[in-house]
Amino acid sequence: MLNENFLQFLYELSQNNNRDWFEKNKKRYETSVKKPFEEVVGAVIERIRKFEPDFTATPKDCIFRIYRDTRFSADKTPYKTHVGAILTSMGRKNMDQAGYYLHIEFGNLMLGGGAYFLDKEPLHKVRTAIMQDPETFRGLISDKNFASRFGELKGEKNKVLPPEFKEMAKKELLLAHKQFYFMAELEPENTLRPDFPDFAADYFRAGKPLNDFSERRSVMLQFPADFAETRRGPPPPRGRAPPPPRTLK
Repeated sequence: MLNENFLQFLYELSQNNNRDWFEKNKKRYETSVKKPFEEVVGAVIERIRKFEPDFTATPKDCIFRIYRDTRFSADKTPYKTHVGAILTSMGRKNMDQAGYYLHIEFGNLMLGGGAYFLDKEPLHKVRTAIMQDPETFRGLISDKNFASRFGELKGEKNKVLPPEFKEMAKKELLLAHKQFYFMAELEPENTLRPDFPDFAADYFRAGKPLNDFSERRSVMLQFPADFAETRRGPPPPRGRAPPPPRTLK
């Protein structure tokens, strides 16, 4: 589904993030990136439906546009140098629902889910759910299937907690988090595997029990409109050639 031309285009875009270059290479984008990525997301959704039968979203419902919204950003580069999709039952139309996130750029593949932005009330609900059932929560994130893929839950922490959580936070340090998300960062050449949709779905299946824990307690795990835009690093140094794809076992 995806091949070396896919990663090559994303690399070149990171080095030439301007409208002139993109317009000259738009046909390449359509054939090497946009269409293949839609096919991959469709295949991943098919596999997710085996353990999330309520998924009705199509690839177009889930995939973010390549065009950046630069109105309120100091960075005026017009295009994202990655492709991404939010995988919930209705895609981008239902971003408050627990779901999964797929992101591919030159140099990185991200597979995960969880809560990145939490307002005061949802954050209180997350912490309350953990405090009321800490053994179940700790069991989920310590499960071998989860931990081997994602490690610990990720997220920034509050230095000061509301009084009702302070005592419990001595036992469960994750209560101090103000973000609760799980994310695996992998070699992007994994996307070239012929079984990549199965590979990705296995990661998402490992995160499902945590999503279910949250859903049962009416705690919605949500990602921003584009997770990667909140944590963008510098692009690869100009002039650096992309490494040849690795041979995957």
